[in-house]
Amino acid sequence: MEVLTKKRRFVSMLFYLGVCILLAALFQDIFQPSIISSKTKINSDFFPESIEQQKEIDASKGRRRLHSCEGCSKEKDVSITTSYLDASGALQMQNLRSKDLSASWVWQKLDASAHKGEMNNMGEAPINDSEIPEKNSQSYKTELLSPEKLRKLSQILKRREHRATDLEHVSNESQEVMETAAIEHTEHFDFSLNGRYSSWRKEFEKVPSDYILKILKNQVIIARVYTSIAHSKRQNKLFHSLLKSIKDSRNFIGEANSDVELKKGAKQQAKSMGRVLSSAKDSLHDNAVVMRKLRAMVYSTEEIANAHRNKGTFLAHMASRVTPKPLHCLALHLTSDYYLNHYNNVSDLANATKLEDPDLYHYAIFSDNVVATSVVINSTLINTSEPEKHVFHIVTDKLNFPAMKMWFTVHHSHGSTVHVENVDSFKWLNSSYCPVLRQLESDELKEYYFKTNQQSLLSFGDDNLKYKNPKYLSILNHLRFYLPEIYPKLDKILFLDDDVVVQKDLTLLWSIDMKGMVNGAVENCNVNFHQYKHYLNFSNPKISVNFDPEGCGWAFGMNMFDLKEWRKQHLTGVYHHWQNMNDERQLWQLGTLPPGLLTFYNTTHVLDGDWHVLGLGYNHHLNISKIENAAVIHFNGNYKPWLDLAIIKYRKYWSKFIMLDNPYLQYCHIYESF
Repeated sequence: MEVLTKKRRFVSMLFYLGVCILLAALFQDIFQPSIISSKTKINSDFFPESIEQQKEIDASKGRRRLHSCEGCSKEKDVSITTSYLDASGALQMQNLRSKDLSASWVWQKLDASAHKGEMNNMGEAPINDSEIPEKNSQSYKTELLSPEKLRKLSQILKRREHRATDLEHVSNESQEVMETAAIEHTEHFDFSLNGRYSSWRKEFEKVPSDYILKILKNQVIIARVYTSIAHSKRQNKLFHSLLKSIKDSRNFIGEANSDVELKKGAKQQAKSMGRVLSSAKDSLHDNAVVMRKLRAMVYSTEEIANAHRNKGTFLAHMASRVTPKPLHCLALHLTSDYYLNHYNNVSDLANATKLEDPDLYHYAIFSDNVVATSVVINSTLINTSEPEKHVFHIVTDKLNFPAMKMWFTVHHSHGSTVHVENVDSFKWLNSSYCPVLRQLESDELKEYYFKTNQQSLLSFGDDNLKYKNPKYLSILNHLRFYLPEIYPKLDKILFLDDDVVVQKDLTLLWSIDMKGMVNGAVENCNVNFHQYKHYLNFSNPKISVNFDPEGCGWAFGMNMFDLKEWRKQHLTGVYHHWQNMNDERQLWQLGTLPPGLLTFYNTTHVLDGDWHVLGLGYNHHLNISKIENAAVIHFNGNYKPWLDLAIIKYRKYWSKFIMLDNPYLQYCHIYESF
């Protein structure tokens, strides 16, 4: 309490002192007008005591006057004699020629009354004795001031009067409030940098967390340059000293990413290395040699970085194609139960009529991944009000057929119909009918994929490496072009990839008028690499003549196909035509999207963009609100949600549809991955 009282007294003293100063200044301005504040820059030049003093001021400032001269002009060279008073007050005379004067000197004709109207070289108005006010007149002080200065002076005086009036009427209560606020404000003062803080001095800026680490790394780079130069000049002592310093610095750096992680004594090592480098610089430094060595180091570093980047790309592709151990365990466990429990002898003809009913909602899913397929079906049924009207047609390969069949036999999907088929049961699908099967079985393609003496995969670029994807060898990837043959009794079917998640009711897609088009898909014109020219070889005339390189592409993943129009326009034959022409991969490399763009060219109905959002398997910067408002989200890319490579912030949209309490999933520890 005593401390607070002292502070209050101190603030009160300061307050009253300020009031006294303001009142004194106001009194001085009102009753002593000859004293003007230095801030207004008004000095005795504005208020001369006499005409003679005014003339002395003009002379001291170098203001010279041209007297009138008959017949004188700018063209004539006239001799001029000037007189003026120097700084000591002595009279000085000077002769000069009129042509030596600057353009600011002007001849002016005046009457013979006096030489009071001439113009000086500063372009100022002449001084007339009759116009100078008397010393005691009201206008004496202000007449020589400019209007702007007069306005500013008036504002200053008004502000001072208002402040003085306000201070005179301050109540005791208001004064106490001001004192308390001032005391509270002082309690938060930080005096830790008192006497040494300076906002413009760089040494007081925040030191980076890796300041010493960067110094050590830079020293190692320079030391490597000097080591090479010392070795070439056979300065062995300095060479070994630099090698030892480099080794010691690297030992201190280790795997550190900041100064905190450096080993103890790193700062002393930086100083020691600095002394060694200073000695090396005195003995070896040559700008041309050092520049050449640094360029060589940059080139070598770029080569190493490219090698690591290619290796990383290759490993990422490998990781994205390998089946995770939990999923492999699940497939094995389901397959063994399928045969041990004799589910292979169970008939599934109970819902045979639904499989061909065109009034129901039919979906086609071609996959060998049990968990991914179950997520697609679960997410679809959860977002629909009549699951019994939905029929899912699943086609898988011979290896995964027992596991897929077992899963959907044991787990009834909300009353819907799930029909699993083996692609090998389609006897009509053979190499004599299907060009892609013939190409997949060719020796050329096998050599492309499996030749042992081919160029290392690590040296492939990312564009070439993606064509080494094993999915391009699977017929499941090409079944989408045979939907009318697989389901001859259906009129419409919705094709879904196994890496999608359904977030809204999709039944509205069946009511869309496709206006005679076959393929209902979302275009990707806003993305540059989804144009036709990025998928097809437009240097080939077969492509350039028939297609627009700037045409908008679209993606497989969620496509509504009108099978009646498909059959009517014979689009399967169109697909065979282009597939046969690409026998040597001259029109496009591999994959299903390029032939899809050709097959459904000018037969694609554009759907609204919210139906299908892509990129969750490769793009880290998608708009979250756009993802959450989409009807279907697609994990296209290498980072599938069931892999360790998955983008973590997107995985939740997929994993919430997994039945983590399922005994099969728990047995294979699949829940631990999510």
